[in-house]
Amino acid sequence: MKKIVNYIFSALVGSLFLASCTKEIDQSPTYTLNGEERFKTINDYEYALTGAYSQFLANSYYGSTSGANAFVALPDMMSDNLYETSESLVNYTQFSGWYYTADDGYVEDIWLDAYSVVRQANLTLRGIDNLASQNPRAVNRIKAQALAIRALSHFDLLRYFGEDYGRNSTKLGVPYVDRFDIEQKPARLTVKATWDRIEADLKEAKNLMGNMDKEIQSATSTAASARSLIDPMVVNAILARMYNYAGVQDSAIKYATLVINARPLATPSEYPQIWKDVTTKEVVWSVKFQAFNSDIGGNVYYAVGNRASYRPTTNLLATYNASTDVRYPSFFSSIARRGTNRLVASKYIGKEGRTDGIVDFKAFRTSEMYLIRAEAYARLGNDVQALLDLNTLRQARNAASGLETGAALLDAIFVERRKELFMEGQRFFDLKRTTRTINRTTNCSNFCTLEPAAREWNLPIPQSEIQANPAIVQNPGY
Repeated sequence: MKKIVNYIFSALVGSLFLASCTKEIDQSPTYTLNGEERFKTINDYEYALTGAYSQFLANSYYGSTSGANAFVALPDMMSDNLYETSESLVNYTQFSGWYYTADDGYVEDIWLDAYSVVRQANLTLRGIDNLASQNPRAVNRIKAQALAIRALSHFDLLRYFGEDYGRNSTKLGVPYVDRFDIEQKPARLTVKATWDRIEADLKEAKNLMGNMDKEIQSATSTAASARSLIDPMVVNAILARMYNYAGVQDSAIKYATLVINARPLATPSEYPQIWKDVTTKEVVWSVKFQAFNSDIGGNVYYAVGNRASYRPTTNLLATYNASTDVRYPSFFSSIARRGTNRLVASKYIGKEGRTDGIVDFKAFRTSEMYLIRAEAYARLGNDVQALLDLNTLRQARNAASGLETGAALLDAIFVERRKELFMEGQRFFDLKRTTRTINRTTNCSNFCTLEPAAREWNLPIPQSEIQANPAIVQNPGY
């Protein structure tokens, strides 16, 4: 496990100072790394931005088998979609069993890895305005992406550590770090104030993207390289997800519609190819994984070792029509181990023709936008439009359409979210934001129920953060 270092106060990335052997500190050390001195050209900032994107590959962000994989599979492991098997090495039992603590190293890694993305985004932003007179439109392009990256990382931190998601909630959110300063000791903002800062960064990013020197995504990108950067469409998708979580239905509809109009759904024949990186149809933003990266689904099904530490629950599998729904064979496979077949979650088994677990993570897709818009319409009482969006998605997956209305329609939308967004970092948070109870009615003998008022819906603030920063307040119950 990585060495535990408190990011907000102790991370030593921007400046490294070597003290002399005496008690006096050398004011002009021989070896100095200082971001303000290094970043003199647009290319310097381009490299810094690339570094910000690379931080998403951290083990406990979108990362690998050696970390919590917090925004890919962990929310399914913590919910009712997956259950731990006898093949497990019990590395993540505290999450699926909801008995995590403030001194848990994996909890701390989630905090640190997300703030590492923030740190690199802030390093990219530091001093970039000084180049605006030389190349203002290039500055806009780089700055906009860094702002969006910073906003998304804080959003993801809020999902795990925030007490609530209401747009005007006065409960505790997370510290919003908006500058590269290793000495700062920020307090947790309210949820409302956290949303304010996330929204402001995303809106500024979107505005800057209206005046750039070139398009962010290359028009000639292939399936192997396309949709890996945050462009205006991605910002719209983040905003749609944000407003959905915050319960701002009109805005959720507005931004989801912008994405839907720009990026059509994949057809039933195209859909399975998304997960093999053959096509980027309906992919809004993907996080690139190459051979030197660990596999993103390995803590559920480790393809190289054929180890299924977690398997899909019977309850989840029953929501699909296994004979017709294109998602079923795209997500699940019957694979033998020691002469016995078992159904495993093979969604991230590898690129076309490979079973090495190395495949891109599709962080935002058009299907989520349909589900966001359907939910927002349903909550506003517009059952006709909500059902139209829901059935459009169902038809694209070769699933049966329905005629639901009212509460049954909203329930159907959540069932479809569960089916469509399996192992895409959503299920636990969907249950949290709708204050539902987790009922593990199948494949469960211990830790089968989590009530809406339980403390475990929020991860504890890491103990090292509490010790380092007197302004930080712990989540209730820890």
